Amino acid sequence: MEITENPELSKLFLPLPIYESIMLATGRTNDGEEFEIVAGLDKNAAEEIKKHALDENDEELRKNTSDLKRFGESSYEEWYAKDRTSFGLIHKKTGAIAAFAWFGPEPISRKSLESAEGFETRGDGKKESGGWHTIGYRSYKPFRGKGLMKDFMKFAMKIYSESRPGFRYWLGIKPENAASIALASSLGFTISEENSDRVVGSLVMIK
Repeated sequence: MEITENPELSKLFLPLPIYESIMLATGRTNDGEEFEIVAGLDKNAAEEIKKHALDENDEELRKNTSDLKRFGESSYEEWYAKDRTSFGLIHKKTGAIAAFAWFGPEPISRKSLESAEGFETRGDGKKESGGWHTIGYRSYKPFRGKGLMKDFMKFAMKIYSESRPGFRYWLGIKPENAASIALASSLGFTISEENSDRVVGSLVMIK
């Protein structure tokens, strides 16, 4: 996917206020499909994430993620309050969300943001994750498997790192999710056996 950055975009301060969305770039595939990459999700996109999470027919999403609990049974507002920064890949013709990614401070032990363990207190009183930020990503039907994710994720990581520099990244992937492991590897992540032992049921990859 060829990505063209928004020339009017100034330096971002992330995360944005909830439901604020800024168009960062456009993307165009070899077969002519066009997309927008946004920082932040508006209410319509957040509701679409919830609908995907509740879709019983999306067996791959159910099998490989915790989205049913995270977005289907819980609120986007509660999740976003954990200092999360979201990015969306939006199909220009239909307005549908093709892919979704997020970043945010979280130590590898997966302690909650209410726990002091693994966190440092910043000057503004907010908790920081001792140098680690977690990432997550999803793609949705009918756009899944079209080769969109690598370019989308590379761009989202670049923007996030520019706004919040100096951190390392980790993600937890189910060991049987070969496609997600391959994507993370292509983004420069490597498997951390030591940290995988600390997160039950997940393979931890770090960068």
